[in-house]
Amino acid sequence: MHITDKLVKPITETAYLTAENVKRYRMILRYFYMQHERIKYWLDQDEIFQALQKYEEFSDYTMEQCRQDLNALVNWKNLIPVQDTKKVNSVEAFKNRQFRYQLTEYTVEIERMTIRLENLFIEGTSLEPTLLERIKNEMQKIKTIGGDTLMHVHTWWEDLNNDFKRLNQNYQDYMRSLNSAKAEELMKSAEFLIYKDNLIEYLRSFIKGLQLNVGTIERLIVDTADETLEAIFQKVTDYEMTIPRMDVEVNEKSIYENIKGRWKSIKDWFAGDSTRESEANRLFDMTNENIRKITRYATRISEQFTMGANRKEEYKKIAEIFLKCTDIKEAHKLASMVFGVEKPLHLKGELVRETDSINSGVYEEKGIELSIKPKVRAYGEKVPRSHIRDYSVEKEKAAKEAIEKSEKEKKMIEGYMVDGKISFETLPVIEPEVRNILLRWLSKALEHKDGKGKTEEGHVYQIVNREEKKYCVLNCQDGVFEMPAFVLWFE
Repeated sequence: MHITDKLVKPITETAYLTAENVKRYRMILRYFYMQHERIKYWLDQDEIFQALQKYEEFSDYTMEQCRQDLNALVNWKNLIPVQDTKKVNSVEAFKNRQFRYQLTEYTVEIERMTIRLENLFIEGTSLEPTLLERIKNEMQKIKTIGGDTLMHVHTWWEDLNNDFKRLNQNYQDYMRSLNSAKAEELMKSAEFLIYKDNLIEYLRSFIKGLQLNVGTIERLIVDTADETLEAIFQKVTDYEMTIPRMDVEVNEKSIYENIKGRWKSIKDWFAGDSTRESEANRLFDMTNENIRKITRYATRISEQFTMGANRKEEYKKIAEIFLKCTDIKEAHKLASMVFGVEKPLHLKGELVRETDSINSGVYEEKGIELSIKPKVRAYGEKVPRSHIRDYSVEKEKAAKEAIEKSEKEKKMIEGYMVDGKISFETLPVIEPEVRNILLRWLSKALEHKDGKGKTEEGHVYQIVNREEKKYCVLNCQDGVFEMPAFVLWFE
């Protein structure tokens, strides 16, 4: 996709569809369009006003409102105004600016689109095998059409593209309606059985048309030489260039690329490429799947009607057979045939029986319970639930030990404090625990700009000589290391 100015610019011509006075604007432009279809392109204000006055909804419509509506449509580029100078007899009449109006090309296409939208659910869609036949007949001319005149080549090209466009749009619309939520609900109802056969026959006839024609079209597309296609593209382009256009600047390269892109769409639809299958094959599979879906729904509905009656007769017959049994053993045998499984499951294992007699039946021995684990990946055995353990005693003991340790460390540190200060230079041989505490306090204070820190008990201290360059030796029980002679002062 190429991003162009036309792609990203706002389409102001559609503003009248959602404007405040949309009723008046749409009536005016629809009247313009109807006259445009009758090859009457220019209308004046009086004609518009008189046409709207015929409707009861516009009985109070005024000429001033009509003029304002026409001006608004001119501003939105829906109408092209041209000053009418034919009947001007004076300067005053010329100043009153009597205009004639014409629809713009954008507005003509917008009105055509709105009409299609209005008739969308009335006209409906269809699958036409005849379109495939026509496309095949046109494709059979592809190797010889290049030698005809420009007009014949252009006519052939337009017929081929129009048939392909109709085929593509019709199948997309029909499949969308067939797979809609409304269609799904209808297929579940009993009324669906009435026209089920006709629908299946209709889809099968379309599949038959696909089988007869798509293969031939695909071979014709693949076998066509690139030189033949280039000659056709160039002739269609040359004919398009000969068509005189008043207000459109024709670009030969754009026309050629557009024609080439249309051919690629046809080729991808019927022949596909190395990366993906053709749209025709996808349509074939999709239609077959819809036939299977319709058959499943119809079968399900039929079973719903017949299930109750059939089961009732079956139960009645079984009850009569049970009444004819002479004893309980014969009834057991009959029950095993009626209610038992057709292919019983045999379990092998070390099963313990109360007797080894071969004449003992299943009703005479006690049953054995076997736990079977399902063969699924997500299965997990249930873990027995356990109550929440009470750790209050352990917590109380741990808290007591922490307090005792803290008090012990506090007394130990106070033993090395002189006048509220701890000087690393004058410390004696200390324990590893004391060393770790002092270094931890020291690192905390060095992280702050003011050299202050706080102990675990909340005491504030400060490094007195943070910029100290003198080094001292700190003796510990597990070793000796050198460090700056810092002094910690406790507030």
